[in-house]
Amino acid sequence: MPTEIAPALDSKPTTARRGGMFRALSHRNFRLFWVGAFLSNVGTWMQAVAQGWLVLQLTNSAFWLGLDAFMATAPGFVFTLVGGVFADLIDRRRLLLYTQVVAGIAALGLAALVATGAINRWMVLGFSFVTGCCMALASPSYLAMTYDLVGREDLANAIAMNSTQFQLSRVVGPALAGVAFRVFGLAGCFFANGISFVAVVVALWMVRSDRPGSAAHPVSDRRALWRDLVEGISYVRNRPRVSSLLILSAVNSFFGAPYFSMVPIYARDIFRLGETGLALMMGIAGGGAFLGALLVAYLGDFRRKGWFVLGGATMFGLCITGFGLSSRLTFSLLFLFGLGFALVVSVALTNTLLQKLVTDQMRGRVMSMFLLSFMGTMPIGNILAGTLSNHFGPQRVLAIGGLIVTTAASGVAIFNKRLRELH
Repeated sequence: MPTEIAPALDSKPTTARRGGMFRALSHRNFRLFWVGAFLSNVGTWMQAVAQGWLVLQLTNSAFWLGLDAFMATAPGFVFTLVGGVFADLIDRRRLLLYTQVVAGIAALGLAALVATGAINRWMVLGFSFVTGCCMALASPSYLAMTYDLVGREDLANAIAMNSTQFQLSRVVGPALAGVAFRVFGLAGCFFANGISFVAVVVALWMVRSDRPGSAAHPVSDRRALWRDLVEGISYVRNRPRVSSLLILSAVNSFFGAPYFSMVPIYARDIFRLGETGLALMMGIAGGGAFLGALLVAYLGDFRRKGWFVLGGATMFGLCITGFGLSSRLTFSLLFLFGLGFALVVSVALTNTLLQKLVTDQMRGRVMSMFLLSFMGTMPIGNILAGTLSNHFGPQRVLAIGGLIVTTAASGVAIFNKRLRELH
């Protein structure tokens, strides 16, 4: 049986290179990509806040909130691994362009239905599914393309900067959504998201890619695609550190991520805050995540990343439990800030470690499995959490999920020496 073989890592991480904590932005292509993705993600978070409130208005049900989240993430089961194979075979930039155009059209279609009052719960689910398909196909290329834009030397910083822009959009998006609610109504958030896709499409169009599609066979060759997929799964299975990181990511997502779909219930039914209060709660979690991303960017390519991955996962679980049980707004906001911070530290460093541990030929497929471990388990967790919350209440469901995350991360930290010593 093959043993785990990783690309050689520098024995002394470099932290003080050109540009400091923002050095990846010195690459023109990455800078364009970063700005376009940030503007698009601001729109995405505006819609995320508005859509949670819309579904709650249409259904008055935690189950339907979970079902909507399920429809948005369920395509990951089928298309994420396929997207990973495509990311290793064809021009990643072109694949991203096509999927972002379709997602933008879907967002504008949903906006028109909301503005005209013709929307219903089934339409929302349908548009969530279409957008989920686009994201599932595109996400492996999105992650793998980071390496194409900056190379190995600035990879860790580029991943941290990507995480920073995404988390900053989690602060800006909900804040703008709170304003849009009052000025334009719900439909304004959906229109803003549709328009925001123009930014990422233009950025991708301007990027000069040096990596053409390098398919060893046509992408229409189903048998060859299946062989590539099986090869990727075998590659991960025979590398214990890689598979352990993926399993930990799956546990975090399955038991912890459903907090996101339950926040509208806390905003409306527990704290009586209304839609602007929902935007505040989402923005606070985004603020913690942004600070976590900045910390990772500041630390650079430091040692003991494994400890930070495990510590972040443990803290994430504890904050989920605290948020689930809290009935005081101040404490709940602190827990939201903490869970956003902890999750991003853990996920961003998991991404960095995976990209350093795998070969270039397997990068797209391994990144697709990373996304599947995180996003692919989310639909099951969301639908399960929504169903259980209708019977036992969201507080108990989230608290138990957080305890499971904490227990799993603590167990790995105690018993898996190779993982905790990764750097």
